[in-house]
Amino acid sequence: MRHLLRMAAHSGRTNMHARNLAIVWAPNLLRSRDIEASAFNGTAAFMEVRVQSIVVEFILTHVEQLFGDAPLPGRDSAGTVR
Repeated sequence: MRHLLRMAAHSGRTNMHARNLAIVWAPNLLRSRDIEASAFNGTAAFMEVRVQSIVVEFILTHVEQLFGDAPLPGRDSAGTVR
């Protein structure tokens, strides 16, 4: 999630802000067996993916509150690779 948050920090150049990243990554991060089993199609599948993207966007906009401010594994508190 922090990697996606770093990507969102460049949204001025890439237009990949938290919402767009959530739309792209949600189906992979929150896989739905219902969609994969083809039980959903059309509007139902779209609504399921929409819910997934809302959840991922929420997580991205609340990374620090959810995961704390500890540095990423392999990095120090300044974000430098060790």
